[in-house]
Amino acid sequence: MTAAETPDETTVALGSTPVDAAVETIHREMTAFARRARASAGRMHPQLSLVSYTLLGHLEERDGRRATDLAAHYALDKSTVSRQVSALQRAGLIERRVDPEDHRVQVLHLTESGRHILGQVTESRRAAFRERLAGWPEEDLLRFAAYLERYNAWPGGSPDEERERPALRDTYR
Repeated sequence: MTAAETPDETTVALGSTPVDAAVETIHREMTAFARRARASAGRMHPQLSLVSYTLLGHLEERDGRRATDLAAHYALDKSTVSRQVSALQRAGLIERRVDPEDHRVQVLHLTESGRHILGQVTESRRAAFRERLAGWPEEDLLRFAAYLERYNAWPGGSPDEERERPALRDTYR
């Protein structure tokens, strides 16, 4: 084990097991990761919060979605998604279109401007990840990616996630 792989001695409480210490370390590191992701989102594009970036990415990936689908997928309150969608629409990054299969439903799609900004932010994000992971061996990167997918594939996730996972897992095996 390298120094980076050994648990920080300050995280091990008296009487705790190595598993308890590992869970505490995972929690602490995932919290730091989330904080860093939120903080860096504003630096990548001042108009695009992490939530907005995530929603735009999902809309691009799925070629449009209803706001209720976004709320369900990300386990967000409908009012939260509604505010985000309104802001993205005012910024000209998304538009509403009538669903051709059900004219009562509106589907959110990226505008050309939305695709452009999403592309810029995605490139910046990828460059930041590549820089941070530059010294990692390929085997570690593949293992890390597989562990993240395994963690996020927990059965408590959304039905959409469960359908998406098998194809993604095959990428790293």
